[in-house]
Amino acid sequence: MAHLGYHIPVMLQECISGLNIRPDGVYVDVTFGGGGHSRSILEKLNEKGRLIAFDQDPDALENRINDKRFVLLNQNFRYLKNNLRLLGVHQVNGILADLGVSSHQIDAADRGFATRFEADLDMRMDQVSELDAKQVLNTYSEEQLHRIFGEYGEVKNARSLAKRIISARVESEIKTTERFKKILEPLAPRGREYKYYAQAFQALRIEVNGELDALQDFLQQSAEMLKTNGRLVVMSYHSLEDRLVKRFMQMGKFSGEVEKDFYGNPLVPFKIVTRKPILAEGKEIAQNNRARSAKLRIAEK
Repeated sequence: MAHLGYHIPVMLQECISGLNIRPDGVYVDVTFGGGGHSRSILEKLNEKGRLIAFDQDPDALENRINDKRFVLLNQNFRYLKNNLRLLGVHQVNGILADLGVSSHQIDAADRGFATRFEADLDMRMDQVSELDAKQVLNTYSEEQLHRIFGEYGEVKNARSLAKRIISARVESEIKTTERFKKILEPLAPRGREYKYYAQAFQALRIEVNGELDALQDFLQQSAEMLKTNGRLVVMSYHSLEDRLVKRFMQMGKFSGEVEKDFYGNPLVPFKIVTRKPILAEGKEIAQNNRARSAKLRIAEK
């Protein structure tokens, strides 16, 4: 069983069947968490198969699986290629990424991820990087704050929010989740306060952890590290991530036009397996609220 407090993997069967596992293949789970996906992959591998997992959160290491076919690296998935090379692995049969923040991180009150706990504004996934949420709120310029809340949180009144943060921190440093919520309160639409808080917290978390840059680095490397017919399976939970995943799977890049060869054929690294993203069924959503916003996309090299 996954370590208590880690989330139940969303769309577990869909992810595993999306990988189209060969029993003797080499697979990578770049978001190990409680190890739910990894355990299911190992069940499908024979003694020649191999699974390499990544997780930048040191807490996830407690869930390590005792299996000689398995290795867990305490690393961010943006360093996929270098870490695989260090293990002597040059190409793999499948890569799985579940981009959700684990329930464990959200429920660890002292990490400052959740709107429902009074906590220090931290939000670092790895607990060792310099930048935390306090620093963003207390040192970023109005322009920078406007950009991150507008872009990463898709907050409609991001400019007003940035102004309000600047004036609030003149009175005193913004240190806790509770104080930050007080700043957000007057700007939140009536009856939709919780969603507004979640968007603002999401924006901070993405900035602190450099999540979108890390995702782009990871996707580019995944195309290189997959063997022909290898599968890339990615589950995202908000539109910013899903847009990057969709665009990369379709075009092999994040912006601009698809490049073409001399004959006008599109130069794309993948065949799309899922024309539309796979969504969780009602029954799963009823059991696990996190499945509600999940979108699963699958591509084959």
